[in-house]
Amino acid sequence: VQLVESGGGLVQPGGSLRLSCATSGISGITFSRYDVGWYRQAPGKQRELVASITSGGRTNYRDSVKGRFTISRENAKNTVYLQMNSLNAEDTAVYSCNVAVVWGQGTQVTVSS
Repeated sequence: VQLVESGGGLVQPGGSLRLSCATSGISGITFSRYDVGWYRQAPGKQRELVASITSGGRTNYRDSVKGRFTISRENAKNTVYLQMNSLNAEDTAVYSCNVAVVWGQGTQVTVSS
């Protein structure tokens, strides 16, 4: 099983990005049974959970991103998304997705003017 994140980049404060986490090596039915999490790690800081979505579609967010970020999944495409709006400098980090014990390589998000 492999996870590949994409969609990161440089964005100005207040801007938006949509991250994708594509899963390969797993069937859609099997993928749909797993919870998926988006994490981030800023320089010099510990990795933190940003948002998660259960197999049943229940979502959870850390307080600092509530109302700005939305996690969703498309099981038919083995993909989980993270829509990020109203970005600020504190959102700058490498964002990675996690399914069970598998991690992606991460995608860099930089918020700067």
